[in-house]
Amino acid sequence: MVLAPTSIAYLPASWATFALAVSAVAATLAGLVFVAVSINLKQILEFPHLPARAAQTLILFALPLITGLFLAVPGQPRAVVGWELLVTGLAVGAGQLVINARTPHSDQETPLTWAVGRVVPAVVSCGCLAIGGAALLAQAAGGLYWLVPSVLAAIIFGLVNAWVLLVEILR
Repeated sequence: MVLAPTSIAYLPASWATFALAVSAVAATLAGLVFVAVSINLKQILEFPHLPARAAQTLILFALPLITGLFLAVPGQPRAVVGWELLVTGLAVGAGQLVINARTPHSDQETPLTWAVGRVVPAVVSCGCLAIGGAALLAQAAGGLYWLVPSVLAAIIFGLVNAWVLLVEILR
């Protein structure tokens, strides 16, 4: 049976392959960053703003992992998955914004680079996740297709942060 693309957006079971791929990629990236941060911990701790950036990077990679795990649970009702995504997006996004608000700015950060490097990743990745959960609950507005920009934003911003943590601190 072939489902119309709009109906797939509201069927979490149809996203199992996406969930497994996303979980594998995110777990691998989170593990690699965890090891890399451990190896460069002394250099990271020399800059007061970098420990929070390291935490944000791990959170960004954990977000798609958690998302994938929610989708991979067999037989979960649509409403349960919707609430899981909505609450996770809001809670993790708020947590990231609090971490960033409490973290001192780097001397090299302008307000624009601070916003792009710290606020935008949380808002885009977690915001799209929360919207996806709400859209799944409402069965409107694209449903689970909101997970694609959420995952892409988390991975792209996480990779940028990883670059800063692993390469830029050594310059």
